[in-house]
Amino acid sequence: MTAHFEISDGFIAEQNQDAQTWLTEDYEHLGKQLQRRGVDIESLTERAQSFRVAVPSWGVGTGGTRFARFPGAGEPRGIYEKLADCATINKLVRATPTVSLHIPWDKPADAGELRAFAAALGLGFDAMNSNTFQDQPGQPYSYKFGSLTHPDRAVREQAIAHNLECIEIGQQLGSKAHTVWIGDGGNFPGQQHFRRALERYLESMREIYAALPADWRVFMEHKFYEPAFYSTVINDWGTSYYCATQLGPKAQCLVDLGHHAPNVNIEMIVARLLQFGKLGGFHFNDSKYGDDDLDAGSIKPFQLFLVFNELVDAEINGVADFNPAYMLDQSHNVTDPIESLMLSAVELQRAYVQAHLVDRAALAEAQDKGDAIGALAALKRAFTTDVTPIIATARARAGGAVDPLATYRASGYRQYKAEERPAAQGISAGIV
Repeated sequence: MTAHFEISDGFIAEQNQDAQTWLTEDYEHLGKQLQRRGVDIESLTERAQSFRVAVPSWGVGTGGTRFARFPGAGEPRGIYEKLADCATINKLVRATPTVSLHIPWDKPADAGELRAFAAALGLGFDAMNSNTFQDQPGQPYSYKFGSLTHPDRAVREQAIAHNLECIEIGQQLGSKAHTVWIGDGGNFPGQQHFRRALERYLESMREIYAALPADWRVFMEHKFYEPAFYSTVINDWGTSYYCATQLGPKAQCLVDLGHHAPNVNIEMIVARLLQFGKLGGFHFNDSKYGDDDLDAGSIKPFQLFLVFNELVDAEINGVADFNPAYMLDQSHNVTDPIESLMLSAVELQRAYVQAHLVDRAALAEAQDKGDAIGALAALKRAFTTDVTPIIATARARAGGAVDPLATYRASGYRQYKAEERPAAQGISAGIV
């Protein structure tokens, strides 16, 4: 078998030696600053080490726009090479030990073999993802006018069967959740009967829900537009919440940060779903115009912090059944996907640690007094604290890279993979 290049633990350790002096100095300096605020830096470092976010199997390939796709060098040509890239991300950032699979893009020929391969790389599997927004080779019916909500029962049965297959594969891989996003909707007034479409969705989802193993959850993902621009069946968190309550306790809502209209208060949506016990998890990314087109924290880092402020508040206060699933979902059009996913994982870790720096007593006092500036100041003090030494130390202690980007580039990983993986046509990746 041909040897494949990997970034070794020894190489990471060598790279870390050059950064260790400044990291030690910065960590000690930050520790003294935080001590004056009554915060123990070691406890924050432990929290940083505990943070986990799943990476999407499709995210390590180059995405595209409605106009074109420009493949990158050394792209993975199948699920085994995708897992190798995912393992590289985790080796460097030590916060991404699970992978979320998309079927049929990454349907394994042998699920047991794939699970063993992943385990050897130190990886497990997060939520499964179905695809009824594209027609696949050999399927008898088209999803052009809908899938789980299609007026034709035969089309709906085909879409249901696909979701059941995803659950079956997920069981073999050790997954515990299934995510359903549909592109169903209409592009013209009158094209679709709004109420009947939602009724058909619930009818279909009840069959999928009934097939869930006892310890599984199903996440319903909403999106306010695209590919249906006039109406989308599951278009907002309220519709998603209604459907989750209709289905039962194993049904929860998934919040994709890019699936909202501009200026929507996403952190309040998170708080509402937490309060109602229906927050299932996240697809993290960032958005300039209304989809998961950019890396997490690249446009609205304060919004990302505010989302984690709600999550950490729920965590600290012991909100019942608090168990959100964190996953990245990004389309990488002009960047190296590995670099984008690494830095996005770092930004989530950063926001999580910063949210733990919020003086909750001072914030609550300001809220009770109606002190808007005081409340904002409490949040801004945490947000503007540079916690880079904390998350870098957390990575280093776990065997990861102090500077993941610099270490990755110094390794020549992409160049090696370009030689190992000759360009292939038709690699599937995209926005979900």
